[in-house]
Amino acid sequence: HNGPVIEALERGAVLLLDEIDLASNKILCLQSILEGSGVFLKKIGKYVNPAEGFNVVATANTKGKGSDDGRFIGTNILNEAFLERFPITFEQDYPTATVETKILLNVGCDPEFAENLIKWAGVIRKTFFDGGVDEVITTRRLVHIVEAYKIFDDRVKAITLCVNRFDDDTKQSFLDLYTKVDAGLEEEYTGENNNLLND
Repeated sequence: HNGPVIEALERGAVLLLDEIDLASNKILCLQSILEGSGVFLKKIGKYVNPAEGFNVVATANTKGKGSDDGRFIGTNILNEAFLERFPITFEQDYPTATVETKILLNVGCDPEFAENLIKWAGVIRKTFFDGGVDEVITTRRLVHIVEAYKIFDDRVKAITLCVNRFDDDTKQSFLDLYTKVDAGLEEEYTGENNNLLND
């Protein structure tokens, strides 16, 4: 049976290498394919050329550079010659507030809660990128919070359960911040002085 690489080559499909920075150096066997060449299958004596439309897309949290801070444990530094065979790299930022709101509404979040969650996550992300906290709230975690809220019908409990994996100080700071956002204390985090996490 053909594996995914051969299937994609023969069909002219997109081969997705998800989380490629978790791969070992065995991934180097794909170099000729990344060059646009085919592959010779020794066991059956057949050479497979890439069909029209064949393409390779890889995703990685570290762009193949590994994780020094331990946030993406298990990732590897990938061979530079291998990485060079990917001609372009797209960086995916967090969605805009408008897009993220639509995502939350699509999973059944009420508009007011969605707006509060987006504001809350925005402050945490800014603080994270400024070096003020070691954890960040992702879009996936916001969706988890909405799902937990549907189960427990309690906003703070849903958030608490979804940030429990963080250390106690971070968890408490995030919860305190949400309480302020939920209370409508917008002036405290929309101006210059927006580091609520240190209050």
